[in-house]
Order: sequence, then C-alpha cells, then structure tokens
Amino acid sequence: GGDGGEPAVAPRFDRGCPDATLEPGMTHCEGTSTEGCADDHPATTELRSGVAERLETRFPDVNALIDAGFKPYFDTLETGDDSWSHWLSPDFIGDDDVLNPERPESVLVDNESWRSMGVMFIATGGGKPTEPPAVYGADESADRCSPWHAHTGLPGRFGWWYYQQAYEREFEDGDLEFPCRTPCMLHVWTVDHPESVYAHDAPPQENRDLSPAADPEFDTDAVPGEDELGWDALPNGLLPERTPDEFALPDPFGIDFGP
Repeated sequence: GGDGGEPAVAPRFDRGCPDATLEPGMTHCEGTSTEGCADDHPATTELRSGVAERLETRFPDVNALIDAGFKPYFDTLETGDDSWSHWLSPDFIGDDDVLNPERPESVLVDNESWRSMGVMFIATGGGKPTEPPAVYGADESADRCSPWHAHTGLPGRFGWWYYQQAYEREFEDGDLEFPCRTPCMLHVWTVDHPESVYAHDAPPQENRDLSPAADPEFDTDAVPGEDELGWDALPNGLLPERTPDEFALPDPFGIDFGP
C-alpha cells in the first residue's frame, strides 16, 4: 500500500493478529470487569496498602530495583508521555504468583524523581500468559473488580517481545515470534491518581509529589530530580545487548520481525 506506508508494514508482524494495531491499543482480558471497582473498596485499599508497603520497604527507587534484579524498559514506540518507565522482574514473571504485592512482576517508576509510584501485575505462570484472578467479586457479579487489560497495539506488544528477547533469551539465535497481544496486566498506583488506583495511564506529574531519590549507587552523571531517567542515564553494565531504539529502523514502524 502506498498511503502512509502502514499497509505495507503491518503484515510483517500482524499476520494472524486480527485485533492488532500500529497505534497503542488494548483490550479487556476475558472475564474481566471494571464495573465493581472502587478505590475505597476494602479489597482495593488492602491491595494498594500492600503494594505501597512493599515499594516503600523493598523497592523504593531505581537503586533498590537494580539490586533486586529488576530490568529497565523505556518505551521507544510509545509517543507522548515518557515520564515513567517499567522495571520488570524475570524472577517474579517466571514464578506462579499473580497479584501478590510482595512479588510485583513490574514496578512503575517516575522518571523525574527516579522513585517507584506503582506496580504492574502481569498474569503469567512460568513466564507464560495465564488467566488473571479478580481483585474481588464472583464471576458475573455486579460488584466484580477485575480490571486486567492486554496490549494489542504495536508499542505494548513490542515491549513484551523486547523484554523476552533482551532479558530472558539475551538475543539467542532464532528470534521469538512477535506476539498478537501481551499477557494480561493490571496497574496499581500508590500515588494519588485522578482517575483510579487501577488507571491505565500514569498520573499527571502534579499528582506525583515525589522527592528525588538518593544519589545513584551506579556510575552515571545523571542526577535524580534534575535529569530524566532513561537508557542514557544507566551504565553499560545495566544495558541489554541491544536497546529498543536499535530496532526502530525506518521511522516509525519499520521493524522487520521476520518474513
């Protein structure tokens, strides 16, 4: 196709993926519901408190996340809000626990202060997608809260594919197939969010109210609170063999994921 180049590019990584889009996109996971979700529900309060306590005591900032084996991911294809990043734990993604505040598969970090401000639970068992549990409420009940989503848009799918390539396989021969969708994911924000504790997008900067993290314990010229956290703020020893922007060959979606 000649107009915009999209039709020519899309078949390379959307073959057999009817819901896939080039733009950011997501879908509700099967059996999920946000109808009954409320920030003041006791189960939400308990979950958020558990997450907040774990972040505060164990994973408060980038230093702690690196020490705990979390791996950074900064969106390359997502346009717009680059003020936050995902830090992923191969250990927690690889276990069979889901929705456990003690073992969050991903921690969401404010790139300005370098501090944790929430988690993203990922429904995986042994690294493979699994059916996610509800936060509360029985199947089909009106008060059920199960706000899981999966990414069908290129940026989210690329992020999951990249994580597996860079941090689980280290770019071994024989590339992983590009997924039609990510596993199911659920955000829990510990800073105030005008939409919801479970909102998909990050809270506005004015809601974060985070003081800069302590000086990095790794070799960098970047300073929390002054310099934006990103790939260039991290030392080579923390970088994967290839960063995501090395895949974005022609601008913006010319990524060749095989024949």
